[in-house]
Amino acid sequence: MNDEVGLSQAEAFARIRLLRSPNIGPVSYRQLLARFGNAVDAIDGLPDLGSRGKKAYRAAPKEKIEREIEGVIASGARYLFHDQDHYPALLAEIGSSPPIITCRGHLALASGPCVAIVGARNASGAATKLARDWARELSQGGLTVVSGLARGIDGAAHEGSHPKTIGVIASGIDIAYPPQHKELQEKIASEGLLIAEQPPGTEPRGRHFPSRNRIIAGLASGTLVVEAAPRSGSLITARLAGEAGREVMAIPGSPLDPRSAGCNQLIRDGAVLVSEPQDVIELLETFTGAPRSTYRVAEEASDFNYEELSKLEWGEAKASGDEADTIGRLLTKAPIGVDELIRQSGSQPAAVQMVLLELELSGELERHDDGGVSRMQRE
Repeated sequence: MNDEVGLSQAEAFARIRLLRSPNIGPVSYRQLLARFGNAVDAIDGLPDLGSRGKKAYRAAPKEKIEREIEGVIASGARYLFHDQDHYPALLAEIGSSPPIITCRGHLALASGPCVAIVGARNASGAATKLARDWARELSQGGLTVVSGLARGIDGAAHEGSHPKTIGVIASGIDIAYPPQHKELQEKIASEGLLIAEQPPGTEPRGRHFPSRNRIIAGLASGTLVVEAAPRSGSLITARLAGEAGREVMAIPGSPLDPRSAGCNQLIRDGAVLVSEPQDVIELLETFTGAPRSTYRVAEEASDFNYEELSKLEWGEAKASGDEADTIGRLLTKAPIGVDELIRQSGSQPAAVQMVLLELELSGELERHDDGGVSRMQRE
């Protein structure tokens, strides 16, 4: 399960269990590690933190984690934790990066320069050929192509760049989706790199695809959209890339084809228009962290430091009853930035974060991709 120095089997097991426990996501996972120093102690502290809920808080059962680990091993995959040497450096830069991923294949591909290629599932024949041809030239030009193994543009991008390609899937590492890409997915896992965030055995659901898209955007210096409708998952990936401070590029298309409307809109909104693969190579070869595209330029990150939680005694980090009530009243179903919440409440950052953590563990808080928080939307 773990082949890195400095992470014991007990700690690795506890980390997987912590992340699989109810209402714990990437942000709360990192906060808990910072607060307790390790996952073993964090697991022990969960019942107290989740005590504000109506039901007693219980961490994920050990038996469930044991079955998961068996599934990872059986599929020929391995775990990679956020602070291990081979964890992709660019992915680690995004605030919501997955603390644990499972992978098969050559991890070195994620350490070199990468470009994400995304687009329509129902792509036109011309766009599909374009994606395949461009992916081949980009891989020959020194870039690893990242995509999501979907039908259409994604599949063509993987085929053109194979084996210098990374597939990021919305299912568990052992589930092929879509089924017609089962052979392609196995080829990528064997000769390229396959990455999954969900536990093995997990069938892809709608909510998993935006999470997958953030990984695609996070792995690459830039995202290229080949063909996309105005409200497509590809534009979500482009937005996430822009918010992460990466290049956003698009190939223009005919205004008469609805499948080109998304790319044309991206260009109007500040994405870089590219007309040949060399444009992409030149952009990413000179990428220094300051993108030329102005599409959704990344906002300044929160000034809250997770380490503040580890430096404070439990009583100091804990908000008073009045403070907790004030913070709770400021939360609505409309997202608000954590920094703004700190300003409006007048509380210390660590106290606000602790209240948010308690609300999240009790199922009352929702965290958003842009770092905002809101009251949980009840279905």
